[in-house]
Amino acid sequence: MEIITFAAIKGGVGKTTLSYNFSEYLASVGKKVLLIDMDHQCNLSQLLNVYEQENTVLSIFNKIDGLNINEEVKIHKVKTNIDLISGFLRLDEYERVMSTADGKDMQLYMWLDDNYDKYNIEKYDYIIIDTHPDFSTSTRNAIAVSHKVISPNKPSGFSDDSNSNIEYRIDKLKNDLIDFRTRESYVTAKLYYVGNMVKHNTKSSNHFIEEMNSNNKYITYFPDKELITKSVMEKKPIVDFSKDKNILSKNRTFFKDFVKSCEVIKKM
Repeated sequence: MEIITFAAIKGGVGKTTLSYNFSEYLASVGKKVLLIDMDHQCNLSQLLNVYEQENTVLSIFNKIDGLNINEEVKIHKVKTNIDLISGFLRLDEYERVMSTADGKDMQLYMWLDDNYDKYNIEKYDYIIIDTHPDFSTSTRNAIAVSHKVISPNKPSGFSDDSNSNIEYRIDKLKNDLIDFRTRESYVTAKLYYVGNMVKHNTKSSNHFIEEMNSNNKYITYFPDKELITKSVMEKKPIVDFSKDKNILSKNRTFFKDFVKSCEVIKKM
């Protein structure tokens, strides 16, 4: 099983859209996926038509004193090969209470360990975690359990600052979460960058492509395509659009590149 977190310090880079469509791609090739919505905006949960505000991701933190959480986590079976632990709209409020709690950044790590058999976590090939665009307690929890962190960027002129910011914060988290017996960090995730919303043949996008080519942490990129926006608006994944012969015939190169980029992320 592999755990992948999609994380970004700044918003508007398409993180949730990528989490959603990458997970749907994995499911389409027969992989069993557990999605965890750690973003209090709950956009990922809403894309999958889950709106419940009980038995949510908040319950992962139920061992922290002062939160008074008495609910168990519920795993929603949303479609073939995709399950979901839904987001909680007020998670950010609870994170303020967590900020001074001991072990606050290891709650997801411990929850997975404690509930591995109860929820049959072993059956999943992937756990995909969507996070809020920040480095809050929930984001740190996600990174602490992950094998890979995928951080999207779009052409903006500020990607270097964003990259150095998340690198600094992950390095600090590695130093903070140390096993004092072995002196090794619990944080072992490898960080990769993914370009997103890259327009065709514009000055800013061409400059961004040059920037990606000069940084080996960038592993692939996704274009700025109306179909990607449509997938969110209609709550329909890219892989489903590819089954429409008319859409496929007009966007064959895009679908081919989409699969290629998903495979790159999968195989890193």
